[in-house]
Amino acid sequence: MSLRALQSAGTGMHAFEFELDVVANNLANAGTTGFKRERANFEDLFYEQMRLPGAPDANGNPVPLGVEVGLGTRVASTQRTFTQGNMVETAGELDVAIGGDGFFVVEDENETLYTRDGAFTRNADGELVLASADKGRRLVPGITLPPDTVEVSISPDGVVSVLQQGQEQAQQVGQLQLARFVNPQGLIHRGENLYSATDASGQALEGNPGEEGRGVLRQSYLEQSNVEPVRELVGLIKTQRNFELNTQVVQAADSMLEQIANLRRF
Repeated sequence: MSLRALQSAGTGMHAFEFELDVVANNLANAGTTGFKRERANFEDLFYEQMRLPGAPDANGNPVPLGVEVGLGTRVASTQRTFTQGNMVETAGELDVAIGGDGFFVVEDENETLYTRDGAFTRNADGELVLASADKGRRLVPGITLPPDTVEVSISPDGVVSVLQQGQEQAQQVGQLQLARFVNPQGLIHRGENLYSATDASGQALEGNPGEEGRGVLRQSYLEQSNVEPVRELVGLIKTQRNFELNTQVVQAADSMLEQIANLRRF
């Protein structure tokens, strides 16, 4: 019936409206440091079975095909793509990019969070922090720079050394560590370039950069978003056209219902 078509098309419109929101968020974060693009995955809904395959026909023989009709679609999941973003050189000696797998570890009060954003700075106590719009989150393990530091060096394996005023030789003050996850897709995105672990992601496997599959660090670089604007715009056009097709189904079903409603007995 036309009512079934209306309902199925309605689910399609709702699904593609959601996909439009995902594409819009990707494009909005095309310039966000360390951002990873998302995509929407869909699945079909239940099917109404009028005749099952293999049911006996009039002669008692199994029919090779059945008769069924689907009831639309829905959003199954959103999936984040953790491909490497482009590296851009900066003038900041506290800017660090990860080349490969891994996340920086930061603490937010009593919670441990993870990020690909390496735009670090120091707070009033000289501690390295990941600064956001409202607070600075300390690195784990903590690293404190002496107040008379004139130069900071961060090696690819995460060793942090400083040259202090009046000295000729750098001194090691800390070790940056990275965390890996068996299933990074299972992380929850918390905003502010931060993720938190879940049962789906598994526990964080922390260690030094360059060890056990973790990426290496690049000082004075930042990882850019892996959003490809051209790809997103093509996806935007496809989403818009698919939405329009579903609206045409609604119009066609409405037209059929109108003709039924206008039937007259002569």
